[in-house]
Amino acid sequence: MDLDQLKTFDRIARDLSFTRAAAALNVTQATVSMRMRALEDLLGVTLFNRGRQVTLTDQGMTFLPYARRILGTAQEGREALRRVERGRVTVGSLRTLVAPLITDPLLRFQHNYPGIDVVVTEGRHTQIIAMLHEREVELGIVCWPNIDPLCLDLEPLVVMRERAPLVVSAEVARQLEPTPSIDEVLAIVPQVISLFWWQVEPDQASALCRRARSSVELPVEPALRLVERGEGVGYFLESSVREGVASGKLVEIAPPEFGELYRDTALVVRSKSVLERPMLRDFVQELARDFRCLGRVIEDRLAEEVERAA
Repeated sequence: MDLDQLKTFDRIARDLSFTRAAAALNVTQATVSMRMRALEDLLGVTLFNRGRQVTLTDQGMTFLPYARRILGTAQEGREALRRVERGRVTVGSLRTLVAPLITDPLLRFQHNYPGIDVVVTEGRHTQIIAMLHEREVELGIVCWPNIDPLCLDLEPLVVMRERAPLVVSAEVARQLEPTPSIDEVLAIVPQVISLFWWQVEPDQASALCRRARSSVELPVEPALRLVERGEGVGYFLESSVREGVASGKLVEIAPPEFGELYRDTALVVRSKSVLERPMLRDFVQELARDFRCLGRVIEDRLAEEVERAA
């Protein structure tokens, strides 16, 4: 069984004509017939009812989706090889950091490497860890330290600590004292937003959910809209609420019985050897440049590793 036979089978199934299939494939009708006889002999079934009108047999109908799946996989493989020839960078990032972190470094990198494919995949921490484990991505932006047993051998290049302030809408903030208690906040706001940004949720985030009348888990964007409308309160990463706070739509609050939260995030690789590729090394440096601006850097090995790999 070869791809030409499968392409011919698919074409006949589309056109229901050996003649039209031969014209579409730019081969002779004899070649089309020969390919189908060879495929049917290999499979041990008849794929088409031949006559004044060509139709698929039951066996042909059954085999068709599998043939198309093989053709699709072969096409994906060819595309992957083309991307490798051109050059390719793959990144898996925590969903909350794609917008504030990836865009500007990507634009700068593509300006310097216009022919390189960049694939950015977003997800939760466990999803990014799985991608790194399966080597689907070369770089990862994950929570740190990583405690996921699936992939414990990650190499942190830069580790950044980002604040996670508690925020409410400006309207809710106007009804509160300058330093409100958490009970005063929850008397006005009906529910707590839970985003599960940490590998293990901090005690005070859990305590806030327990003390609220209700809680809801949402992605960042709809969660922010809920807070802006005065319908929720929650801990958000500073990079997610910076614009809202600056515009006055959101206000940080600091109930005295609840301390400040933060999340540590790391730019990681499975192996430092990936930095030996100049293209990938440059992309890592572009990412790290903005990564350092999101919060307070608590560990930075990148310069040392780049010098060693160069």
